[in-house]
Amino acid sequence: MGQEIEKLWKSEDYWAIWFSVILFTGISTGLITVVPKVKKWVSDPLQAVPADLGLWILYLGIALGVLMTIGVAIMREDWRKFFGGFTIVFVLAVVSYIVAAQTTIKAWGLGYAIWALFFGLLIANTIGTPKWILKGAKSEMFIKTGLVLLGGEILFSEILQLGAPGLLVAWCVTPTVILFMWFFGTRWLKMASKRLTIIIAAATSVCGVSAAIAVAAACRAKKAELTLAVGMTMIFTVLMMIGMPALCNMVGMNPAVAGGWLGGTIDSTGAVVAAGAFLGPVAEKVAAVVKMIQNVLIGVVAFVVALFWVTKVDRDPKAPRPSLMEIWYRFPKFILGFAAASVVFSFILMPIYGHEEVSQILKLSKVFRGWFFCLAFVAIGLESNFKELASQLVGGKPIILYIIGQSFNLILTLLMSWIAFGGILFAPFE
Repeated sequence: MGQEIEKLWKSEDYWAIWFSVILFTGISTGLITVVPKVKKWVSDPLQAVPADLGLWILYLGIALGVLMTIGVAIMREDWRKFFGGFTIVFVLAVVSYIVAAQTTIKAWGLGYAIWALFFGLLIANTIGTPKWILKGAKSEMFIKTGLVLLGGEILFSEILQLGAPGLLVAWCVTPTVILFMWFFGTRWLKMASKRLTIIIAAATSVCGVSAAIAVAAACRAKKAELTLAVGMTMIFTVLMMIGMPALCNMVGMNPAVAGGWLGGTIDSTGAVVAAGAFLGPVAEKVAAVVKMIQNVLIGVVAFVVALFWVTKVDRDPKAPRPSLMEIWYRFPKFILGFAAASVVFSFILMPIYGHEEVSQILKLSKVFRGWFFCLAFVAIGLESNFKELASQLVGGKPIILYIIGQSFNLILTLLMSWIAFGGILFAPFE
């Protein structure tokens, strides 16, 4: 018990929760009223960060750096080297956001994550990442903090917007696709890495990047495994965002059915909304809400994966079954922070403050979450090398798993969307 209490102050899992609690509290009490975002630009990158916004971004970098440096110091790590390395990681995150904010690039769905990975990988695989920068590239700490912040955005009230039809599409298809891809990857393809298999399955069936990083953290995956899964997911997301609305228009698909199909298959909330907008307001609303309902499963899937890994995958077959206390010690605590944030916002803050006030809180926390994820992908890139990535692609099995799994997902989701929104099982959605 004493060891667990000590971890409250010396573990990244717990510090991800403490960082999130501090930020949530600061926003909720009015101490934090602005979280800067890079602006869109067309031809002049300086339009993305005008002078006043640039000053706010500088303040943000200093504030986050100081906050996390305090945590690192309490964890008894070298806080001076962390702060120096963090400064470079933050600058690269800002550059990634600026590139992603260019209007054409944004329209193509090439978000900050892909650019953050690109710049990190470019440095790591050309000049090499200096060791002092790596001290500030704490990808897991950034990821876990961002995930706890994401938990607050998972509001159970959103499930009620589409009711049973939305649940049918989002909650029946998702676990089915995960199980299909898990068994296909481990038993048919016999992929060497079970961690890579489950990350690709989660990214395909739930919500792309967010699900991938949650499950990767839950099963303690390698950086290269997460990088590969995210890279594949983002490439196919762009193709699906462009191709699926065109196909729906070509065949004259019912807007609500099309929306359910888009929301249940495209692996990014932003891409889902953009694709739905091509088909009109009904498709856009259904697509967005189905994706929101599906996002609720991020925490559930991460929790189940973490439990499965502790009790089955990482367990020595010759050793006795781990006790409940051992499971608790090994279980990633940030997942509990994710779940707690969702419960607090859904069932405590929502009734007290109301939807409008909570939406304002989440509007700011969502920007914080984006910065943490961007920092994480920069850090992952700086820690990775192409040789390790190439080793994960031997035989092309990850690509085969993704293509077969996504094909199954597309067919099953279309069927469920037709049943749910096409007037088959429920009244037609208008």
